[in-house]
Amino acid sequence: MKKLKEIFSKVNRNSVLMLFITALVLDLIIEALGRLSPIAAVIFIFEHPLVFFCNTMLIMAVISLSMFFRRRIFAACMLSSLWLAIGIINGVILINRMTPFNVKDLATLSEAQSIMTNYFSVKSLIMIGAGAVVFVLAIIILFRKTPKLEGKVDFRKAAASVVVIILVAAVSITGGMKLGVLDTFFPNLAYAYRDNGVAYSFMITWVKTGIDKPKDYSKELIESCFDEGELGDDGIYTPGKDDKTASEEASAEDKPNIIFLQLESFIDPTLTKEIEYSRDPIPYFRKLLKECSSGYLTVPAVGAGTANVEFEAITGISARFFGPGEYPYKSVLTEKTCESVPYDLKQLGYSSHAIHNHRGAFYNRNTVFRNLGFDTFTCLEYMNNVVKTPKNWAKDALLTENILDALNSTKGKDYIYTISVQGHGKYPTEEVITDPVIQVTKAPDEEKKWGYEYYANQIYEMDCFLKELTETLEEYDEDIVLVVYGDHLPALDMTEEELKTGDLYKTQYIIWSNFGMQKQDEDVATYEITSHLFERLGISAGMMTKFHQNHEDDKDYKAKLEALSYDMLYGKYYIYGGSNPYEASDMRMGVKEIKIDKIVKIGDKYYIKGENFTEYSKISLEGKVLKTVYLGPEILALNEEVDPKDASKMKVSQVEKNKEILSTTE
Repeated sequence: MKKLKEIFSKVNRNSVLMLFITALVLDLIIEALGRLSPIAAVIFIFEHPLVFFCNTMLIMAVISLSMFFRRRIFAACMLSSLWLAIGIINGVILINRMTPFNVKDLATLSEAQSIMTNYFSVKSLIMIGAGAVVFVLAIIILFRKTPKLEGKVDFRKAAASVVVIILVAAVSITGGMKLGVLDTFFPNLAYAYRDNGVAYSFMITWVKTGIDKPKDYSKELIESCFDEGELGDDGIYTPGKDDKTASEEASAEDKPNIIFLQLESFIDPTLTKEIEYSRDPIPYFRKLLKECSSGYLTVPAVGAGTANVEFEAITGISARFFGPGEYPYKSVLTEKTCESVPYDLKQLGYSSHAIHNHRGAFYNRNTVFRNLGFDTFTCLEYMNNVVKTPKNWAKDALLTENILDALNSTKGKDYIYTISVQGHGKYPTEEVITDPVIQVTKAPDEEKKWGYEYYANQIYEMDCFLKELTETLEEYDEDIVLVVYGDHLPALDMTEEELKTGDLYKTQYIIWSNFGMQKQDEDVATYEITSHLFERLGISAGMMTKFHQNHEDDKDYKAKLEALSYDMLYGKYYIYGGSNPYEASDMRMGVKEIKIDKIVKIGDKYYIKGENFTEYSKISLEGKVLKTVYLGPEILALNEEVDPKDASKMKVSQVEKNKEILSTTE
């Protein structure tokens, strides 16, 4: 004990040196966790010593604040634990997906909690809980055992030391940026963490958010994005007015129903060099690639980021304009409306529907889709006959019925954006499917074999669903065009070297129709695919549609697109004449209306009879959710007592798994 006190005393006297050593060790641990390999972390130090030094100084700058406390060692340990927590969380996340942990993930904490059981077994969750308890106990013991600094803290000396450390860190990082040692733009978040270090990259995702304001942002700059007279004499876009010609010449009556089908983690698995299969996992998709318009689609995400892919397709804005790891669905679109396909097609008489066989509140879709102009949103809580995968994701086959319901819900033409979920990870590293249709016949190791085999069987079923959907739509009595694509690569630790395409950001798309569109192959980005389709259909409604169709070949195309995007979401709306012309839609949750026909009492039990109930339907009374038993789509039973005087006030609410009420009957 005496020796331990002597060590603590020396540490307190040599704070700066010990802080640097602590930061260096922390950085090494964090990099080892981020690379899932201690050896890879050591190699990183020798290959990129300046980058490692900058990351170490950043960590040291934070833990140097411990010098202001008498319990200096305890404070240093607590501040160090913050960095260690970032490293551990990043390592755990990278085991389950390809995108590393970043500040934006804190905004999706509720989503992470809701799908933890999809990623972790009960045993793993218990171990995580036990680890948290051990951590708290360790803090208590550490607080009691670590000594205080002898005498008072010399705040002048402490402040001087902290300022010097922070200045060295700032100069190192600024210098690294100017010399090009540290990147300031992250086109690939996973590669950014690998090349720039975890600490620095995590900090950048905190500092950089939203779309950067153009240096010469002005009304003149925004108006210069279009040619003179292209948007009328005033040089601004007015919905309806500037789409008048399009409305007259290309009304919805003359145009097809438009369906987008975004398939979760769907790619051609035979594009991976090291894996072979007993049979083709996607025979129907491959057939459509040959028969229909198709090509490679450049998406903004790898292994995760579904919401950003749909954001690009719906708005025509590149998600890469935003901060590293940022989801507009979790930031600006929760508060603002944005020009989108639903708003544009409304000018032509279309109705717009969103469909997703997962939680409605996931990525705030129940809020964001209102701000994108959708008329209805049908999510998992409004679906019946849901079948789950072994990893607890809803299978996609039920989407056919929901797409038909959306088509049949209106007399006019419809735009339907459908987001699937069946192919979602985490993928198992052990055998899960005992009698698979698709078997992996060649793989580098057992873990990859089982992961790819599970994945291949899920996308095989998704391929079967696509076949059933097109066969159903083929017989529909209205013209339909269907755009199908995978949202991103699956989280199977793929590298560019393992892919025949050599690109982690390429999936494939198909444009199918029931009226025989001519095959026309081209490679496009997700934010361009809608305008390309509209051009083929003779649709030019929407400011962003016009811009993409008319200015895609401009030398400063992307710079103009970024300027317009800033103006629409963060600027002064110069393109619209100074104000946002779009109002949030009065979106209905679910295409089928949930109705109460009558409330009956049998014995001492109350029952509600009605229409379109699901397993997520709950009886509610003045906003309070009551214990409910789902007996079928037409009847619910109340499993608790209520005052008979209040029985007539009971309603039916759709309640998602995190207890959020999505809608309630009138």
